[in-house]
Amino acid sequence: MAHVVITGCNRGIGLELVRQLAERGESVTAVCRRSNAELDQLDVETIDGVDVTDAASLNRLSAALSGKPVDILINNAGILRGDRYESLDFDAMLEQYEVNALGPLRVTRALDGNLASGAKVAIVTSRVGSIEDNASGNNYGYRASKTAVNQIGTNLAHDLKPRGIAVALLHPGLVATDMTGGNGIEPGEAARGLIQRIDELTLEESGGFWHAEGYRLPW
Repeated sequence: MAHVVITGCNRGIGLELVRQLAERGESVTAVCRRSNAELDQLDVETIDGVDVTDAASLNRLSAALSGKPVDILINNAGILRGDRYESLDFDAMLEQYEVNALGPLRVTRALDGNLASGAKVAIVTSRVGSIEDNASGNNYGYRASKTAVNQIGTNLAHDLKPRGIAVALLHPGLVATDMTGGNGIEPGEAARGLIQRIDELTLEESGGFWHAEGYRLPW
């Protein structure tokens, strides 16, 4: 039984990751800003009041998990603030960078002492962060934040590999959540794909950018 820590898990993909991993018998710690009835009814440890952009709340998370090995860390927390060239909101861009790019780095650093050889770190990113794959423009802040986290994840893969810790950058697909306006595949399907990619992750493939369906994505 692995101990899995998941951020951003009170709805959507995160909630499904918690549900499916708990159902298969893993020990799950659900981390979020605010818990809710759906999350509370699952038989998992929940740590709420955690904002991935706030150092003080991440210190509380680190203290709450002190001495507990983390086998799998899934950085899932993220936000989308849509924009167009004609209506740019630079404050919203910075907010997305703080949550989507720096958030996973802050969380991973806060739990660094819980990660031992054989541990895995997954970052839920997006193919819209791919420069080569950009064929439509717009969503400047979201795209840039995901490009940034892809670079951060690649850095983590280099820095953690000597310790035997593997890192994966994972695109879940277009998923029907509040973030996408209900368009796309069901969160349960996306979560199954993400879990399979994490299960199959090896140290040799650390740092890869993968679609949940199992193929590599261009940078």
